[in-house]
Amino acid sequence: MTEQAGRFMDDEHFDHLVYRRMADVEHDPRRKELLLQLSAAEERHAVFWRDIAGREPKPVSAFRIRSLITLRRLAGLMFTLKFLERHEHDVVEEYRLWLPALGEQRRAKLQEILKDEEEHEHAFMVQVDEAIVRYIGFVALGLSDAIIEISGVHAGFLGVMGSTVVAGVAGLVVGFAACISMGVAAYMKAKSETRQAPLTSAFITSGAYLLAVVLLAAPYFVTHSMLLAFSVSVFFAIVLSVMFTFYVAIVNDTNFHREVVENTLLLLGTAAATYFFGEALGSIFGLQSPMAM
Repeated sequence: MTEQAGRFMDDEHFDHLVYRRMADVEHDPRRKELLLQLSAAEERHAVFWRDIAGREPKPVSAFRIRSLITLRRLAGLMFTLKFLERHEHDVVEEYRLWLPALGEQRRAKLQEILKDEEEHEHAFMVQVDEAIVRYIGFVALGLSDAIIEISGVHAGFLGVMGSTVVAGVAGLVVGFAACISMGVAAYMKAKSETRQAPLTSAFITSGAYLLAVVLLAAPYFVTHSMLLAFSVSVFFAIVLSVMFTFYVAIVNDTNFHREVVENTLLLLGTAAATYFFGEALGSIFGLQSPMAM
């Protein structure tokens, strides 16, 4: 049991140091205070398990801490905090198993730790107000719509003709028009809400849409093989979808695997439907040409 207590101590000590380091580089006074409170709570937890383990915490890798600080700068504080606490439910259940084996004093301390894990830390995270979290819905709106729509456009041209350049240009033209439309829709949506600025919402939605459009169209300009270009474009779409789905799943505490399966099936289903529709139109109007392989 002391070995397990040592593992708990090392985990809590690591989180304590990470939160402390995040507080050191945080500029917002309110967030800094929240991080210091989290760090202090984790330090108390580590001390509790240290007394049971009978040893000091293992040295912490500076590289791991720097990696998480970099993640915080790239993905935001909320995502990083949720990423660190993603196994919190399992940890709480493991801690509960210790209650019957402890004396009255230690049992009372462990119950305080459980309260921290279940209530206090979650309450701290709820107070983290970040623009990236407030506008994540608009990023999702732009990316998801672009991935589905532009993949469908390219698949439709795959069924009509064999020109990769035409398919790529078509994706860019449709995508550019759609990103303006999506921006206007986001602007109107944000006007009816209070936490988002309409212009910022419009630019974020349009920017996310345009980013996906350019990424998905790029393969069509570097190869003459329609099949290869389409395959690479779909691969990019799936990777982009998986990355963003993972981000949203961590921040919103949703089921990552289910969301990935649903999004991938929607993407592939749309691509298949538009391919056969494009092939039918090409056959009807005599637009089909041999597809470059």
